[in-house]
Amino acid sequence: MKILAFTDIHENKIKIDQIIKKAKEVDLLICCGDFTWFGNDTEGVISKIAKTKKPWILLYGNHESPKEVEKIAKKYDNVIFLDDELYTFGDFQFFAHGGGGFSYRDKVLESKVKDLKKKLDKKKRLIFLTHAPPYGTKLDIMPFPGHVGCQSITKAILELQPILYMCGHIHECEGNKDKIGKTLALNPGRGKVIII
Repeated sequence: MKILAFTDIHENKIKIDQIIKKAKEVDLLICCGDFTWFGNDTEGVISKIAKTKKPWILLYGNHESPKEVEKIAKKYDNVIFLDDELYTFGDFQFFAHGGGGFSYRDKVLESKVKDLKKKLDKKKRLIFLTHAPPYGTKLDIMPFPGHVGCQSITKAILELQPILYMCGHIHECEGNKDKIGKTLALNPGRGKVIII
């Protein structure tokens, strides 16, 4: 399967056009949030990318309202708003947790992971998506103050051991990857094609 993953495009017209062009060669799109600037033109960005007609898993970031993104996503057959739920696509299950920012603990995520473990299909491979990055990795480090990610996300990755984990939020970490247990973890930046 070929995935076009992106995050933190913040309404950038050039990046949106590049995503639309690259979408022709992939099976699935994934956005790890912050596709707007503070919720500006949420519908406009979603409608442009939805025209690709490719299945698109969409998370909200700290710049979007989850209720607004969910409401707009429902207008399009190919846009899957995913937040604290499982979604199956082919041989894969996707779990996403949107929002967040600079938090060291996320008690909501911790409670969701407990429920999630009971629902996982062991015949499917898990891909875990968040907007905020995991703490103590190459995905959450800034020149100052250092690691700014979420400890609950790191803990969830170690518990779930998905085959792939992706996040955004820290622009300085665009394109970075790391290994967390057996999991390949990466920040796809503003458009990366991944083959799994």
